[in-house]
Amino acid sequence: MERSAFAIVATVVMVMVMMRVEGSIIGYDARGLLFDKQPKLLFSGSIHYPRSTPEMWESLISNAKEGGLDVVQTYVFWNAHEPEEGKYNFEGNLDLLKFLNLVKEAGLYVNLRIGPFINAEWNFGGLPVWLYLQDNVGMRTNNTIFMKAMQDFTTKIVQMMKDQNMFSWQGGPIIMAQIENEFGAYKKDTSAYAYAMWAANMAIGLNTSVPWIMCKQPDAPDPVVNTHNGVTNGDIFQPNAPYKPKMWTELYTGWFQTYKKPKPFRPAANIAFEVARFFMSNGSFVNYYMYHGGTNFGRTGGGPFMATTYDYDAPIDEYGLLNQPKWGHLRALHQALKLCEATLINRTTSDLIALGRHQNALVLANGTENCAAFLSNLNARRGATVEFNGYTYNLPAQSISILPDCKTVAFNTAQVSTQTNTMQMVPAVSSSLETTVGKNFSSVLWNPSWNWYSEPIGVWGETYKTSECCLEQIRMTKDSTDYLWYITSIDITDNEDVGNATLHISSVAHAAHLYVNGHYAVTAAGDRDNPYVEIDQPLELKNGKNEIAILSMTVGLQSGVQPSHIQHVGIQGPVILNGLSGGALNLSSQFWTYQVGLQGEFLQLHTRNGSNNVDWSISSPPQNRSLIWYKTMFDAPASNSPLALDLETMGKGEAWVNGKSIGRYWPSCQASGERCSLGCGAREKRCYSGCGQSSQRWYHVPLAWIKPTGNLLVLLEEMGGDPMGITLVTRSLATICSSISEDYPAPLDSWQANSTLKLPELKLECDAGQQISSIVFASYGTPRGNCSKFRKGPCHAEITTKIVKQACVGRRTCTLQVTSSTFGNDPCPIQIKALAVIASCSWNPSLTR
Repeated sequence: MERSAFAIVATVVMVMVMMRVEGSIIGYDARGLLFDKQPKLLFSGSIHYPRSTPEMWESLISNAKEGGLDVVQTYVFWNAHEPEEGKYNFEGNLDLLKFLNLVKEAGLYVNLRIGPFINAEWNFGGLPVWLYLQDNVGMRTNNTIFMKAMQDFTTKIVQMMKDQNMFSWQGGPIIMAQIENEFGAYKKDTSAYAYAMWAANMAIGLNTSVPWIMCKQPDAPDPVVNTHNGVTNGDIFQPNAPYKPKMWTELYTGWFQTYKKPKPFRPAANIAFEVARFFMSNGSFVNYYMYHGGTNFGRTGGGPFMATTYDYDAPIDEYGLLNQPKWGHLRALHQALKLCEATLINRTTSDLIALGRHQNALVLANGTENCAAFLSNLNARRGATVEFNGYTYNLPAQSISILPDCKTVAFNTAQVSTQTNTMQMVPAVSSSLETTVGKNFSSVLWNPSWNWYSEPIGVWGETYKTSECCLEQIRMTKDSTDYLWYITSIDITDNEDVGNATLHISSVAHAAHLYVNGHYAVTAAGDRDNPYVEIDQPLELKNGKNEIAILSMTVGLQSGVQPSHIQHVGIQGPVILNGLSGGALNLSSQFWTYQVGLQGEFLQLHTRNGSNNVDWSISSPPQNRSLIWYKTMFDAPASNSPLALDLETMGKGEAWVNGKSIGRYWPSCQASGERCSLGCGAREKRCYSGCGQSSQRWYHVPLAWIKPTGNLLVLLEEMGGDPMGITLVTRSLATICSSISEDYPAPLDSWQANSTLKLPELKLECDAGQQISSIVFASYGTPRGNCSKFRKGPCHAEITTKIVKQACVGRRTCTLQVTSSTFGNDPCPIQIKALAVIASCSWNPSLTR
C-alpha cells in the first residue's frame, strides 16, 4: 500500500474500529481496549494448542478462567499447518477452530498471534523449511517470494476465522491479532524496515475489524499498536503514540528448558510485583507467557537444543495440573486489581507520596466514587513499616500492597497465601490403590518383555547420494529427519603406523556420533549458546580399507530466524586425518556418501504396522549399545493421573507410544552445575534448580494416547542405555505447605471495603481423590525457614500440631484462622506470629477419583 493511501486508512481507524455485524466493536484508546466504547482491564495467558492434546484443552481453558484470566493468547503454527507447500493440516492437536471454540464457550477472549513467524522456541520459529529451500528466498526480508507465501498463509487464516465467525464483531472470541513477532526497529533505508512496514500494511488490508498489534516493534505504524515483551520493565514501557494502549504481550512466568542447562523458575511474588507496577503505570493488558507451556511433541522443539518439556514454570504445569503457589497467587492478584478496575481505567492520579526512603504511595481516584491506593516498598532486601492515611502498614521487601478502598489491604505481592505444592513421580501400578507404592506391587513396565533391532551403520538403502564434502544437512534432509549420515573411506598401506591417527572435524552442528569400521567411537554435541562443536578423536584404524561414518544430528532448528542469518547444520568441515607418516590428510577433498535418515525411520518401526517390517530379536536387550530400536507392550494403569516415562537409564533418542512421538529424549545430558540458586526470593527474576542432574528425566505421555490394553512403546536409542530401567510413572501431589502471618490480608473471596474484621487464613487442599494423611510440620509462633525446610523458632505454641491434626488429617481440605484464639493462647503477645504447616497427601480409595 502506498504511504499516502495508508495515511488515509490510519486516520479512519487510528483510535477505533467501527465495523460491526454482531457482537462487540473492539477499538482502543490510551485507557486500553474498548468493548463497545467501554475500556476493560484484561489478564491474558498463553496456551499453545499443539503443545497439549485436544482432550486437555477444556480443562486448561477452565483453569485459566478460574485463575482470573479474560483472554487466551496463542500463536498460529505455520509449519505445522502447512508442512508441504499448499497442503494443510488442521486436525488433532492442530485443530485451531476447535480450540478457539472452546475458548469462546468458556466466555473468554482470544488474542490470535498469526505471525506467521512466531519463534516460540518452536522448530524454525514456525517458518516452513520448504519455503527456506526455495531458490532466491530471503526469510523475513523484503523478498517477494517470502512475502507472497507469508501473505497467502496469513490471508488463509484470517479468511478461515471470518468464515467461522471468529472475530468479535461476528460474535466470536478474537479481539485482536498480531502480525510478525519481535522483529525490531531498523533504519528506514533498509530492506528490513521496508519488510516490517509492508507486514503491518498487509495485515491492515485484510480488514479483520479488530486491532492489530506488533510486539517489540517500536516503529509500528498506525493503527497497529506496538506492545512490550520481557521479564520486567512493563512499568517504563510506553507505546509509540499517546492514543495507543499500554499492553504487555509476553510477561515471562519462568523460562524454557534447554539441554545441558538447569531448570529455570521464577517466584510468583516477583511476577506479581511486576504486574502490579505495570497496572499502576497505566497498563491495561498483560499476558503471561506461558500460562500453560505443555510439551514439544515429536520434532517440534526448536532452539536449537530445546528440551521436550515446555513446562516454563507456568501457572498450569506441563501435565495440566496447577502449579502452586503461582496459579493461586496470580489469581488473588487479578481479584485485587479487578476491585480497582473502575479507578484504574478512569483515573485521576496523584503524585507519588513519599512514605520513606524507598517507600511511596500512589493514590488513584475516580471522581468522588472510587479511591484506590498502591503502597510500594522498592527496597529489595528490607521490609518497612509506613504510615498512610492515618493507618500503619507493614510492607515486605520489594512488594506492593493494593488497597482498593485506600484503606484496607486486599493483596500484597510478596505475601503468598496460596499453598506450595510438591509433586511426585511414582511408578504407575496395575491396582488403583496407589498407596501400595514402596511395598509389593505390580508396576506397569515392571520387568517388561523387550524386543530389539539394530540400526545399520552408514548406508542402508538405495537413496544415498555421493558428492564432495561437506553438504549442508537441511538441504539434504529437508528437515524430514534429525539424521544424516556422512560416510567416506580411506585406504591405509600395510607399512603405515596408524597408532597416532586422529580425526579432526572443525565444526559440526548440532551433534554427531562417530563410527569407524562399524564401531562406535565418540559422541560430540554443542549447546544452545554454541551449537557448533569441534571434534578431535583418536581413531583405531587398520591396514587396508577403513570406513568412517559420521551420524550428524539436529536438535531442533533455530527458533529465532533473523533476516539473512540462518544457522547451517551438519558438518561444516574441513575434515582432517592427522597422525599419518605422510602428514595431515584432508578428507574433505574426497568424495563422500550421504544417507538421509535411519532405516528404522524409513520402515516406520515406531508404528504397529511398520514394526512388522523387520525381524526383532527376542533375546535379552543389549545395554549401553548405540543405535538400537527397542519395543514392548503395556496395559494402561488404573490411575487417571497424568503419565510420564521415566527414562533415567537411557541415553539419547526419540520415543513413541502407539505410533505418536512423545518427543526427543536426552536424560543422559547433565545440567551444568554453576547456576543453581541457593535461595530465590521475591526480588529474583530467574532462578535455577537441578544442577548436576539430568536436564530432563521424565517425558509426558498424554492419557488420550493410551488404550486400556496393548499399548506399543518404541524407542530409538542413539547412544546406549538400559531399557530395563524404564518406568511408566504417574504425577501426583505429594506434600502441601503454607505459611501465613497475622499481618497477611484476609482471603480475597471475603474482602469487603473499609473492613478490618476479617482474619488471615491458612488453607490446605489435596487433589481430588486424595486426603491429608499426616502433618509433617506445624508451628504457630515464629517458625523459621520456608517450605523446603521449616524449623521451630523461639516462639512456638506447643499445641499447634494437635490442633492442625484435628482440623486437617483425614480431610481433603482444611482451613485454620491465623490467630491466637485458634491455638488457645498467645505464645508471644508482643510479636507478629505466623502459622506454618507442611502436610502429606495420599490417595484415599474410598474417594471418587
